[in-house]
Amino acid sequence: MSSTTATAERTRTRIDLDWVRRNGVYVALVALLLFNVVATNNFLSERTLMLQLIQVTPVVIVALGMALVIGTEGIDLSVGAVMALAAAVIPLYIGYGAPLAILAALTAGLLCGALAGSIIGFVGVQPIVATLGIMVAGRGVANLLGGEIKSIREPGFVALGTGEFLGVPYVVLIAIAISLAVWFVARRTIYGRQLVAIGGNPRAALLAGLPVRRVIITTYVVCGLLAAVAGVLMAARSQASDPTKLGLLMELSAITAVVIGGTPLSGGQVRIVGTIAGALLLQLITATLIFHNIPDSTAQMAQAVIVIAAVYVQLGRRKGSS
Repeated sequence: MSSTTATAERTRTRIDLDWVRRNGVYVALVALLLFNVVATNNFLSERTLMLQLIQVTPVVIVALGMALVIGTEGIDLSVGAVMALAAAVIPLYIGYGAPLAILAALTAGLLCGALAGSIIGFVGVQPIVATLGIMVAGRGVANLLGGEIKSIREPGFVALGTGEFLGVPYVVLIAIAISLAVWFVARRTIYGRQLVAIGGNPRAALLAGLPVRRVIITTYVVCGLLAAVAGVLMAARSQASDPTKLGLLMELSAITAVVIGGTPLSGGQVRIVGTIAGALLLQLITATLIFHNIPDSTAQMAQAVIVIAAVYVQLGRRKGSS
């Protein structure tokens, strides 16, 4: 009788933990929204809400790419440096027009992703090591190309960061379009299913004849490309390229958004909606602390605590299911 009760208790605990892992980010997001509605002046004003959406845009875009990478049981520490590199390329080509400059910046991000994916897929280097090297090299190249903060005043490029359509900023519309596209790719395409299978069991996926290397390289290319998009949008928004600070610690924010959104670091799953909710939660935590005059450094500490708690929940689930 006692054994049956203990088994039932363990099952209930495992179910509760799984529910927290799947839905905790939404509960926390709603709770924080309600708190700000009650305790923060003018929180529901259009200007405040739109500003929050604009500021979260780079994290959402980068986190979507990171979610795909983590789905393959990988990780990409170079996304912040790729953002800086893409922004540093803009001033070099802006004299030929905004489209060519943006194309060059996106190409830089694509090449960084292809390099990371090739090192991981063909050479077999651990993702954390390969992308750490690209992070250091990418930031160095960005500083070499940019050197210092450079203003970008080309009207077409500036409009990308400041323009609106029906009252919604272009950067927000771009983030929504990318979110829908990534969701479709992850949930409705053969590539998305192969990505999840490879992340769940790479050895079995290889034996089953799945194109493991091609999927891994493609995933890192997509991640690098999305990081470059985020870098371009941040440069357009600020009308400047700052190779030293642009994208700094973005990898931490992206990984945190993915983990608290329910995508396990062990791979095999990709939760796009949860990732977006995780990015929104991080932004709202930072904004809430600022609204109430709490130092920004506290927000970073809170972010660290959140990611540790999320990883703890995931580890607890794995132990419970083993």
